[in-house]
Amino acid sequence: MSDLNAALDDILIGEDAASNLTCSAFAEVNEAPRPQPNKGKARNRSRSRSRSKAKSVAPVGELPDVLAGRYRLERLLGAGGMGAVYRARDLLHEQFGEPDPYLALKVMSEAFSETPDASALLYSEFALSRRLRHPNIVRVYSFEVDTQCRRAFITMELMRGLALDRLLCERPTGLPWNELCDVVRPLLDALAYSHAQGVLHGDLKPSNVMLCDDGVRLFDFGLSQAEEGILTGLPQLSRSRFNAWTPSYAAPELLEEGVVSVSSDLYAVACVIYELASGKHPFRRLPATQARNERLDHQLQAPRNLAKHCWPVLRKALAFDPSVRLTTVSPLRDVFREPSSWLKRWLCRA
Repeated sequence: MSDLNAALDDILIGEDAASNLTCSAFAEVNEAPRPQPNKGKARNRSRSRSRSKAKSVAPVGELPDVLAGRYRLERLLGAGGMGAVYRARDLLHEQFGEPDPYLALKVMSEAFSETPDASALLYSEFALSRRLRHPNIVRVYSFEVDTQCRRAFITMELMRGLALDRLLCERPTGLPWNELCDVVRPLLDALAYSHAQGVLHGDLKPSNVMLCDDGVRLFDFGLSQAEEGILTGLPQLSRSRFNAWTPSYAAPELLEEGVVSVSSDLYAVACVIYELASGKHPFRRLPATQARNERLDHQLQAPRNLAKHCWPVLRKALAFDPSVRLTTVSPLRDVFREPSSWLKRWLCRA
């Protein structure tokens, strides 16, 4: 990573059962006042108390400066269609002398927070992310609810670095082989580990990978899903109805059927690797379904910065047909760990 450190410069980047879960989280706030049998002044006082209690609860969508009496929101780091991430200061840790009390705090977006299963979806992201203890995956801390504003949120580590989409803007011709390996190897390690834990990312793209001072981080598991048999107690929420996939990195079957799989994650990471190696998206950033219909895969050429022995495997990971595509991350990891052809020849002569 030493060749990439000059680009980092401490840039801060952000970016049913479900209904029952949401209701139970906010039960204290939403509980209706009990009717009072007394009449006259007692009834008027009861109504007055009920009105004042209702006014003290902010409607969903309004965020206070301090959440749960502890986390002071400082600035917005990034926002998407479903969520927003803030830089926040942990006032409790600060009170006890913590020199770096800053963290990232994620809430559902204002529009989406009104949906019945918004909090359940956010908790699902937290529960799946919490399973993942890997140096190249973002660390989540807690899931909490501010009962006054009726908003659930996740706290996680505040990453300091450069997201890959920003890096690509600075390197329009892609990364040379050595730097490419510095990014791709830990990214594939993180994805392989996530899959081994039964967690499918679902939205892998350059803006969801960060180059930090201490290495690569894969983050934003907002559209992640567990494989069958993993965390069976979680509400079975369908992400397809939110239509939140990133079309240029989502596999054709994901756009058509809304089913996250190991194979769809491999298609996405292959698009990212191709873009890192060439500076260009393999299919002109078109949705995979449109690129498939236009047969753009027939025009694919190996990126100049990619070692020749990697191209056949990367090409297979970019297949539109999931039955042809790779089924695990292992082949990609293996070829990026093999020495390039010039190094092989040099080693043979040595």
